[in-house]
Amino acid sequence: MNFKALSKSFLAFLLLTFAALVLVACGGSSDEGETSDGSNEGAETEQSGDGGEKAKYVVGTDAAYAPMEYIDESGEIVGIDIDVVNAIAEEMGFEVEFQNTGWDPLFPAVKNGEVDFAVSSITITEERKKEYDFTEPYYVAKQLILVPEDSDVEKFEDLKDKRVAVQISTTGHEVVKGLLGETSEQILAADTLPVAIGEMINGNAEAVVADNAPVLEYMKSNPDVKFKTVEDDSFEKEYYGIMVKKGNTELLELLNEGIKRLKESGKLQEITGVEVD
Repeated sequence: MNFKALSKSFLAFLLLTFAALVLVACGGSSDEGETSDGSNEGAETEQSGDGGEKAKYVVGTDAAYAPMEYIDESGEIVGIDIDVVNAIAEEMGFEVEFQNTGWDPLFPAVKNGEVDFAVSSITITEERKKEYDFTEPYYVAKQLILVPEDSDVEKFEDLKDKRVAVQISTTGHEVVKGLLGETSEQILAADTLPVAIGEMINGNAEAVVADNAPVLEYMKSNPDVKFKTVEDDSFEKEYYGIMVKKGNTELLELLNEGIKRLKESGKLQEITGVEVD
C-alpha cells in the first residue's frame, strides 16, 4: 500500500466535502418573496398566530388633524381615520404600519411607492382622481368658517375683504382661492391646521376655513378661546376616501371590500359617527 498516495487522496476528499457543504449553506440563504433582481414587490408579510403570513401595508397620514388623525400623549398616531383603517385591516386580515409624513409630502409618498396607501381626511376630487385612485367614501364632511367671537362674518361671502388662513393644498384652500383669487395675498396658507388657527390667534388672519370635524374638535378642546363657527349653505358635502397609487387595483379592491363590510355591519358609522350616503 502507498501511504503517500493515500494521504493525498484523503486530503482531496476532505477538500471536496468542505466545498460541497459551503455550496449547500449558500444555496439556502435566499429570502422568500424576493424577486430575481433582489427587489421585493408589494406589501411585506408577517407570520400570523396560526403560522400563516399576513400582508403588512405602510399607511401615510398627516397626524395634525384631530380628531381624524393626531399624535396622543403616548406618541401614538390615533384618530377616527386611524380607527377606520385598523377596522378594515382586522376585517380583511392584514397588518398596517402608520407613518406621519405630513400633508404635502403625503401625495408624492403614495405616487412614488414610499407608502402603500394614505388616509388623512383626503377629500375625493376630480382633480386628485387624475393622479390617484380612491376607495369608496368612508366619511362625509363640509367646510366650516372659524372667526373671532366679535367678528361680523355671517357667511362665506363676508370673507371677501378678510385675511383668511387655511391649510395648504386642502379643499378649504381651494374654496378660499375661488373667493379671493388664485394668488391672493389675503390667503395665508399654513402647513397644518393648528398653524393656520395660530395665525388668527396672533392677529395675522381674521378667519380660518377648514373641514368641520377638526374645527369643531378645536372648539371643544379650547373652550376658553373666544371664537365662533359660521356655516354656509354654499359649501357642498365632501367625501373622504383612502388614497392609493394609480393602477393598484388589487389593493383598491381589498380596501373597498373592507369598507363595504364595515358599512353593512354598522361598524363604520359606529367609528365615524356619521352616515355616508
